[in-house]
Amino acid sequence: MADRPIIEVKDLTAGYGDTVILEDVNFEVRTGEVFAILGGSGCGKSTLLKHLIGLRRPVQGSVLIDGTDIITADGAERLALLKKIGVSYQSGALFGSMDLLENVTLALEELTDLPADAIEAIAQMKLKAVGLQDAAYKMPSELSGGMRKRAAIARALALDPEILFLDEPSAGLDPVTAVQLDRLILELSESLEITSVLVTHELPSIFAVADRVIMLDKEARAVIAAGTPQELRDHSDIPAVRQFFNRQAPDDAKG
Repeated sequence: MADRPIIEVKDLTAGYGDTVILEDVNFEVRTGEVFAILGGSGCGKSTLLKHLIGLRRPVQGSVLIDGTDIITADGAERLALLKKIGVSYQSGALFGSMDLLENVTLALEELTDLPADAIEAIAQMKLKAVGLQDAAYKMPSELSGGMRKRAAIARALALDPEILFLDEPSAGLDPVTAVQLDRLILELSESLEITSVLVTHELPSIFAVADRVIMLDKEARAVIAAGTPQELRDHSDIPAVRQFFNRQAPDDAKG
């Protein structure tokens, strides 16, 4: 794993209208690692993700992707930057009127000049990478929840991104399917040498895949802890962190 940061968040303050959700957030994601953003409901995980992928502008601060600020980049520079990232949303966000192959080929058709046969070959390869080579012509409605998650990852990988963002990848899955998805994330990270950023609150997945994590807190509106999952579970002296990693209610964590 390289020490060079591929994502740098600097002095980020984010909110909606007069409501501040996150304030003065700073962290880095290193090239090639699996990095997780943790926290309870309403702590700003989804808000932070939207800023990381350039969907929202911060109140202040910057988000550098490979040295370029995704907030201020525009035109060809922004397009080149967006091609470096792939996003798998919590719901999958697949187009229901398209089969899986069409879902994966869409970005290739819109953003490349490749011939149709090359586009189809690449899409088939991405589906094979997530174990869905036999489901290319199925509609999203015909798939299980786990298969839809895999299909969304295949689509996110269509343009060979350097960074894969995964929004609650294990949410709503049964334990066996969640473990299979965790293994897939690790396999893809290693085989493609890709940087993965997960937004999650699923403890089994955090310990299975994450190299490092940050934890957000709703009250603090900030990052309250950073490190490996094991470090935060075993050594943190912050009550909210202990509660999260040990599945404790606030009263149980006193003392």
